[in-house]
Parts: sequence; structure tokens; C-alpha cells
Amino acid sequence: MNEVAIRLALTLSQIGVVMGLVLLTVAVLTLLERKVLSWMQDRMGPMEVGPYGILQPVADGLKLFFKEDIIPAGANKFMFCMAPVLVLVPALIGFAVIPFGPNWTVEVMGVQFKPFVISDINIGVLYILAFASIGAYGIILGGWSSNSKYSLLGGLRSAAQLISYELNVGLSIVGVLLLSGSLSLVHITESQVGGFWNWYAFAFPFPQFIAFVVFLISAVAETNRTPFDLPEAESELVAGFFTEYSGMRFAFFFLGEYANMILVSCMATVLFFGGWDAPLPFLQAPGDYAWITGIIWFAIKVYSFLFFFFWIRATLPRLRYDQLMRFGWKVLLPIALGNIVITSIMAYIFPG
Repeated sequence: MNEVAIRLALTLSQIGVVMGLVLLTVAVLTLLERKVLSWMQDRMGPMEVGPYGILQPVADGLKLFFKEDIIPAGANKFMFCMAPVLVLVPALIGFAVIPFGPNWTVEVMGVQFKPFVISDINIGVLYILAFASIGAYGIILGGWSSNSKYSLLGGLRSAAQLISYELNVGLSIVGVLLLSGSLSLVHITESQVGGFWNWYAFAFPFPQFIAFVVFLISAVAETNRTPFDLPEAESELVAGFFTEYSGMRFAFFFLGEYANMILVSCMATVLFFGGWDAPLPFLQAPGDYAWITGIIWFAIKVYSFLFFFFWIRATLPRLRYDQLMRFGWKVLLPIALGNIVITSIMAYIFPG
């Protein structure tokens, strides 16, 4: 019984640390996005709250916490209240299978414990794809239950968009799965150790760089980010599926969007860029200190992808809806399928 209690305490503390870091990163990203956009547009950004505006996320959080929580008179109250939870929770659950560092096992008070992986399951990729699809239901229910034409149109747009681009996300990953022979994110990371030439984005005999580009574009569409933010197009639908939301329920949608951004950035890092592995072997700390550089390299890669999200928001205009759907079905889907065929042939010619 004592061993079970220790294992439970270790797991709960590990989950608490990961969730705390994710939510802290979300808060930091809300400031970084506004700062990056303002620098790209030659202005200052938030400057009033704290030195250089660094306390702006705290002010935003307090404002949303104390705002009145309004439920429209004609809304389906239960669905209206559940929709933000259905968006946020699946986004946070996905981090359970992300390896943030080496797959080490340490012994704590007689209990075997992996400090950098909450759960190493052999279907980690399917686990994330399955829970990511649940988030779509939250957006659809939020749009429908609000009893607003703007919200309903945003929810319907989101449903079509997520179904279209989720298919491309799954197909772009298949090449990596063929090369690694596993659905475990830990195994996929370990199969890329040794330098950037082993990372699947650049690996011989057939680098998955094209698949990575398809994954990245589809991931931007999956997270409803510019230029694929049609479900919440301000110029057309006010705020889309969360037009009628306020207070903490609005904050849950906001947190869910940024948590999904972090999750897809972690997935891109693990699947195509070696996860916590350094680009060159001599940049990895030796022996027992490898976890330090591992976490640093993992964070650098993830934040590079997050910067890309901000960059394209400042650069690209929003697509029309017909352009969005045509691009997904007629451009990305054939490319992803072609990549699978070629990768399969190359994996057969060069086994192992």
C-alpha cells in the first residue's frame, strides 16, 4: 500500500509540474504574441502594466476572472457551460505522452519512476489524435448552444475545417511511423538520437520534410490560427463560436487555443526534429547531465515553432473559406498521400 501511495504522489506531482508549466507558458505566450506582433508592425505593444508590460498576462487573467459570466436567455445552459471544458481538457490531456527529456528510470523510495515522461504508451500518436478530435466537439457545441447565428456559423465552419485538416495531420505523420516502426513518442524520439542528420525531417533515404510542411500547415488550421481563423473571423462573425461567451468560460477557450499551439509544437519537435536530442552530438551534455541540455533543446525547438505561429499571423491575410477547403482537399491531401507512397517504397528498398 505504501508503494502505491508513493507512486500516486510522484505521478500527481509530475502532472502538476507539467500542467503548471503549460499554463505558465500560455500566460507568457499571450504577452509574447502581442510583443512580437507589435515589433513586426513597428510599435511598442503592452507597456503599461509592470516594467515593459510584463505583468499584462496577470492583469488579463484578473480581468477575466472578475468579469460577469453571462448566459444568453435562449442558450442550452448545460451544453453552453460544458463546451469550454471540452475544448480545454483534451488539449491538456495530450501532454501526458510527450517526452520532455531522456527516457530515464530513477528509483524514488523503492519505486521506479520516469521523471520526463508522464506515460509512455505504445499508441501515443493515436492517443493525441483521438483527444484532439474531441476538442472539435467543444467548438461545435459552443457555437450551437449559444443560440446565435454568428456562433452557429463559426461552429459549422470549425467542424468542416477541423475534419478536413485533421485528416492531413494524420496522413503527414504516417511517413514517420513507417520509418520508426512505432506509435510511441518515446520510441520515435529515441530513433532520432545522434545528430540532426538522423531527425526524420532530414533523414536518409527519404527525408520527411515535405510531410513536416504538410503537418505544420495543417496544425495551424487545426488550432484556428491566422490565416486559417475562419471559425472566429472578426470581420465576418464578430468572434465566431465564442461570441456569446464572457468571463472564465471565454478564458477557457483562450487557454485551449494556446495549449493546442504548444501541443502541436511539441508534436512537431518529437516527430520530425528529434525531440530533446541536440542537433550535434557535442552539444549534448554527457552522462547524468544529458537531461539538462535535453530539456533546453526541447524548449528551444518548441518556442521556435510558437514563434512561427506569431510570424505568420503578422504576415499572411485570412483566406476565403472556399480557398481554405480547396487548399486542404486538393493540395495538402494529395501531397500527404504521395509522401506515404514514396516513403513506403523507400522503406521497402532500404529496410532498417
